[in-house]
Amino acid sequence: MKTWVIAATVLTLAASQVFGATRTYYIAADEVVWNFAPSGIDQIHNAPFNSFQAYWTVAGKHKLGTEVKKAIYREYTDESFSALKPRAAKWEHLGVLGPLIRAEVGDTIQVVFKNNSSHPTSMHPHGVFYNKDSEGAPYEDGTDKADKADDGVKFGDTHTYIWQVPDRAGPVKGGPSTAFWMYHSHTTEVADVNAGLMGPMIITRRRAGNPDGSPKDVDREFVIAFYEFLEIESRYAEENIATYMTDPKGVKVIRGPFGSKLIFSGDEEVPAETLIRETLNGYSYGNLPMLTMHVGEKVRWYIMGTTNFEVHAPHWHGNTFRWRNMNADTIPLLTMGMEILDMEPDNPGIWLFHCHVSVHFEAGMVARYQVLE
Repeated sequence: MKTWVIAATVLTLAASQVFGATRTYYIAADEVVWNFAPSGIDQIHNAPFNSFQAYWTVAGKHKLGTEVKKAIYREYTDESFSALKPRAAKWEHLGVLGPLIRAEVGDTIQVVFKNNSSHPTSMHPHGVFYNKDSEGAPYEDGTDKADKADDGVKFGDTHTYIWQVPDRAGPVKGGPSTAFWMYHSHTTEVADVNAGLMGPMIITRRRAGNPDGSPKDVDREFVIAFYEFLEIESRYAEENIATYMTDPKGVKVIRGPFGSKLIFSGDEEVPAETLIRETLNGYSYGNLPMLTMHVGEKVRWYIMGTTNFEVHAPHWHGNTFRWRNMNADTIPLLTMGMEILDMEPDNPGIWLFHCHVSVHFEAGMVARYQVLE
């Protein structure tokens, strides 16, 4: 009998190591008023916005300012969706991004999702394994009605997404201890992502994580989305124009197969670029909360792009990092790209962190990070 008990215990332990834990998240799509520059100034220079920056920061006759309506993912404490789960201070920099979803290889991710927004919305993950009822993308795939409930959850409804985390969703041999993925709404993808419905997902190598799934070999982590918003493509474009422009009747949105554009009824011509917001996690002109670390810490950066026609060049002043078996301080980042960088800062101070594409930099895709002794 004792031998049988020991054997059963070993089998149970082996099974738990293979299949891992089920990690449950309660996430809703909520409508909010988002401010790209909540301080009201250019934090990089500690000064009011100049006349050039005003193209993107000051509302006007046919211009949007720093405030717009958005839909974002937010985490709740339980299935009642009555109380928001407080965001830990070290993750305040996520800004407009949804909550960080973590798991180890072998785990199962269960997301109980509620749509509190006025448009059908979904959650579509990258990298992990899912069945058709947890894909979150509507298209003709030969499935029946039951497998399409996840494609666009209606206002007030809930849906539970189940995502498995097999080896192919985790880090590769010889690489960092984590893999980096994202999730986003794919019901009307262009309109949804430009509305703000994106979030990060980090998968840790099997048995290489702490109880919360964070990697044991890293002291500090940052997730940064080089997030370009085409406000004219947002699901709230017309509503934001009506709310925040002083002459909304003087402008009309025309939807076309190659993007949307504004038609003016008056004689004021406003560059279409004024409806683009270049941000880091939804913040422009240094308004991203200061990213702080210490000399000698093992700091892991997770960098991602979004869905628009984007090419970025993330650049860190003052320090370097390891990326793809080389030391670097600038990397290329393509549309929907996901990159992992490991930094051991050795140069204390406050340093610039920005996109090196000139128009992105000038339009506000810039922040700072601090290295303490």
